Amino acid sequence: MARELRQLRECAGMTLDVAARQLDMSKSNLSRIENAQIGIKPRDVRAALALYEVTGVDAEALIEIARGAQQRGWWQKYSDVLPEWFEFYVGLEAEAATLRTYEAEAVPGLLQTEAYAREIYRITAGEDGIERKVAARLRRQDVLHRESPVQLSVVLNEAVLLRPVGGTAVMADQLTHMTRLAQLPNVAIQVLPLGAGGHPAMSTPYVILGFAEAADASVVYLDNLTMGLALEDVAQVQRYSLLHEELCRMALDPAASLARLAEASRNFA
Repeated sequence: MARELRQLRECAGMTLDVAARQLDMSKSNLSRIENAQIGIKPRDVRAALALYEVTGVDAEALIEIARGAQQRGWWQKYSDVLPEWFEFYVGLEAEAATLRTYEAEAVPGLLQTEAYAREIYRITAGEDGIERKVAARLRRQDVLHRESPVQLSVVLNEAVLLRPVGGTAVMADQLTHMTRLAQLPNVAIQVLPLGAGGHPAMSTPYVILGFAEAADASVVYLDNLTMGLALEDVAQVQRYSLLHEELCRMALDPAASLARLAEASRNFA
């Protein structure tokens, strides 16, 4: 949707400034929509299509996509605790066929136990809405166990295994949980050992989302405490894909990583 709206605006010969004024929104807001940082409501899609003189079947198809996206998302029930930019990511994650990610400091959300997730939220965001946030995080993990589960490739900095988030009991349970998940046929966890030295992702945790439909291009998602950014430029996605391949080569293979997880779990027992 973001890509299509940007292309339609450009085909109409309109700048961001002009289109934003006509749509009665800020230039920055329209830019965020076109860069897939936030979603767009069906009524705003309809207004944009009218402005770009797109009518008939093509317009109705795009409006229906926007309407359907709003109706089917379980995550909307958690809009009181999930910022809009992260709701957008959860929507992508729910539709993804493949996820490739690198994490440097914490266990990825899809692999977290309830206790570990609660402690992460407590440390990074405080107590406000914490139980609803944890519930949303656990619900996201359904993608690993559904009928056609997402294929997950995780490269995890070894430091994550050594940091006792929530204390030794919470950490031991978290590592045991990951050890079990690593044995699922759709989950590959690789530990990047400290002994590997410097690596090309030292400053950039990421998620690369791939989709089953050929028409849906892969997306790279980056975020921090206050915002998220989706990259869909082919060259940028390719660069992150090559980066992930390099990290997989540098990391322990899945079998050795499984042994490292088990060892780390025993250290917290």
